Order: sequence, then C-alpha cells, then structure tokens
Amino acid sequence: MIAVSKPAIDWVEALPLLLLLGASPLVLLVGLLKGRAARHGVVPLLSAAAFLSAGILGAAHWGDNAALFVADGSQGALVFDELALGILGIVCLAGFVTVLLSLRSRAPEEAEHGEYYALLLAAAAGMVVLAAAQNLITLFVGLELLSIPLYVLCAVELQRRGSLEAGLKYLIVGSLGSATFLFGLALLYGYSGDTDLQGIAKAVAGGPKDSLLLAAIALSVVGLAFKASVAPFHQWTPDVYEGAPTPITAFMAVATKAATFGAFLRLFDVGLIDAQQTWGPMLAALAVTTIVVGNVGALGQDSLKRMLAWSSIAQAGYLLTGVLVGSSFGAEATLFYLVGYAAMNLAAFAVIVARERETDLGDSIDAVSGLGAARPALAWPLTLAMLGLAGMPATVGFIGKFVLIGAAVDGGYTWLGIAIVLGSVVSLAYYLRVVAAIWMPTKDTPAGDSAGIETTILAVVLGAVIVVLGVLPGWALGLAQDAGRALGLL
Repeated sequence: MIAVSKPAIDWVEALPLLLLLGASPLVLLVGLLKGRAARHGVVPLLSAAAFLSAGILGAAHWGDNAALFVADGSQGALVFDELALGILGIVCLAGFVTVLLSLRSRAPEEAEHGEYYALLLAAAAGMVVLAAAQNLITLFVGLELLSIPLYVLCAVELQRRGSLEAGLKYLIVGSLGSATFLFGLALLYGYSGDTDLQGIAKAVAGGPKDSLLLAAIALSVVGLAFKASVAPFHQWTPDVYEGAPTPITAFMAVATKAATFGAFLRLFDVGLIDAQQTWGPMLAALAVTTIVVGNVGALGQDSLKRMLAWSSIAQAGYLLTGVLVGSSFGAEATLFYLVGYAAMNLAAFAVIVARERETDLGDSIDAVSGLGAARPALAWPLTLAMLGLAGMPATVGFIGKFVLIGAAVDGGYTWLGIAIVLGSVVSLAYYLRVVAAIWMPTKDTPAGDSAGIETTILAVVLGAVIVVLGVLPGWALGLAQDAGRALGLL
C-alpha cells in the first residue's frame, strides 16, 4: 500500500481567508430570511464585519510568513507573507467601503441582498488567493474565483441595459484573458516540470531561455494584462466601469488591480526572476504604451466613471514599472502606490455615488459642477483625489510616483521614469478639469435622493488619508518595504 502524506495546514494563519470564504455562504443564507431587517440590516452588517475582521486578523499576522497547504517537497500552495497580507488589507478596505456604498444602492435590491454580498465576499477571497499563490494551480484558482463573481456583479442591475452589457463584455473578455493565462501556465509547467514558483525559479535559472519559455512568459503577461487593464488589452475597461453599478466599479478598480499586481510580483519577481532580461523589455514597452493610451484616452471624457477607467489604465502603466525592475525596491514602490491608489480611487467613487443619488445627472462631470459651494464635504475629498492621481505634492500620489520613479532609475530604466513624469503632466489636463468644475460657480443641479451620511463620512476620511500619507508616508513606506523584502529580492 502506498502511504499518502497529509499536507501541513496552518489553520490559524489561514483565518483571514477562511473568514471571507465562510462569510460568503453565511450571508447568502441570512439573505433568505424573511423581513426587511435581515436583508437590509443583518446581511450588510455581517459582510462589513467580515471584511473588517479579516483585515484586522491579517494585520495581526504581519511578519509570520506562513506557508499553507504544504506537502512533501512543496514550498506551500499559499504563502501569507507581508506582500499577501498587504494585498489582503487593500482588498478588505475596498470591500468594506463597497458594502457601505451599497447600502442605498439599487444593485443589492435587484440582485437580492444575500446573493450580492455573497458574491462580493467570494470575489474578495479569490483576490486573496491570487495574491498569496505560490503555486501555478492556486494562482489560476484564485484568478477564476475573483473573476466569476465579478462577471455577475457587473450585471446585477437587470433593468438597466448598460449593466447587462458590462457584465457580458467583462465575461467575454475576462474569459479570453483567463484562457490565455492558463495556456501560459501550462507551457511554464511544461518547461520547468514543476508547479511551485520556487521550483520554476530553479528551472529557469538552470535552463535555456528557449522559445517554450518565451511563449509561456508572453501568454502569462497577456493573461494578467487583461485583468490589470494594461494596454493594448484594456478595451473592456471603460465600458465595464461605466456600465457596472458604481460601488462594484469602485471595488473592481481598487481590489482587482491590487490582487493582479500582487500576482504579477509573485510570478515574475519570484518564479521568473532569472529570465528578467527576457521579460523586462516586454513589460517596459507595455508600461509606456499603457501610460500613453490611458492618459490620451481620458482626455475629453464627460463621464467621471469612464475618465477614471482611462485613468486606471494609465495607473497600471505606472505600476508595471515596479514589477519590471525585479528588485525589493520595485516591489516596495508597487505596494505603496497600490495603497495610495486605493485611497484616491475610493474617495473619488464615494463622491460619484453620492452625486448619482443627489442629482439626476448620473456620473457626468456636470454632477460635480459647483460642488464646492453646494457640498464642500464632498468637494474637498474629490479635489484631493484628483490632485493625488495627478501626482501633486502633499498627496500620496506624489510620494507614490516619486518612489516608482526612484525604482525605475535604480533598476536602469531612467527613460521609463521620464515617461511617468510626462504622463503625469498630460493627466493634469483632465484631472484639473474636474477640479475646475467643482470650484467654479454654476447653477443649481436638479435634486435627487439623499446620498446618506455614511457616504459623506467615507469620502471625508479617505480624503484625509490621501493627505496624511502624502505628508507622513514613513510608516506606510516601512510596511511596503517589509513586503518587498518578503519576496527575497535584492
């Protein structure tokens, strides 16, 4: 009889992930209960508590570097190091904010509250798996676990054609990206004969850089590029961001990008680090293309959600810089920028949600015209978000871009640092257009429903975070530095 050894599982370290996975069916069951209190009160409360608790548990495990599901000869299917816990924190923040933004939204009503929040929690769990994956199999499982719930969440407003169209487009393009990524992982396994990233790293270091490896790298880049909205694989982004319910757009813009770049760092800066001379120029070309396409595409956009979609494409180009340098400094810069990017985008989307409810103008730039006089509590967070995304001093966006440029120069890509500066200059044209609309006098906008005090509080708090991290970034940079070192890079 062949002896089968059980994998070693550290259940304590897995608690943040297990909490998200367990909360998903729980809120689904609670959503089946009769009564408005259960659907409108208990379900969102449980969801928010799950995100908050998972984030706190992740912070408590900082520095443990636990490997989960470890079998003989394996490095572990999941590794909860500082990088994974940092991504977990961003995902939980985005999930918590999304729950609060959804309280008065039409989307949970049409999708049923239990299903809506269960899918949100499942997607978040998939993002955590993707960022913590140390194995090709778990890497793909995480990608699919985050993708499938989001396909549905984009289309939950069944009475609105734009939402259904967004879900269908995301399904088609996302499936193509997933299939491409799977082919890349299959070729990578064929080249290395191993599914562990450490085993792949050894095979790449000791083997030839032949056409099989090149094809595996190219397909893997394309698959992740679809998820991260990297040009020229970005075509779905503006339409899906505009058509999806705004709270879901906010969640996708922040959490999906964070998880995908966590996977980028894990796969390329750990498993394929010795082939950097092969994939480095490829990612550099994609980064420049993405910066140009994103910033040019945002010019002249009248929809704030479409503008932020094009902005997120440009931001993906900036973030690729931290990946391609293949150093601890680059990983640190990427994670710090993701934290700032989360605060800036969530603040902007909180204001958009508020104005969609307060006016009949939707996400048009006209909805924020004169906001400085009418609603200064919303005007300042949106202004800070726009200035931060443009990289203006005294905001987290400035520090984040400064660190990314430093990583580019340190890694021998000075010209890419210049491209980041030039892209930021171009972005002023559309970010400052929003700022001008906010503070220019204008006629009163048509009145709608109440935005809700929770939305205003969220916007104000996130706006404050943008400034605090821009003025006092040291502690956040220290945590990001820990994440960079966790990858074992120089």
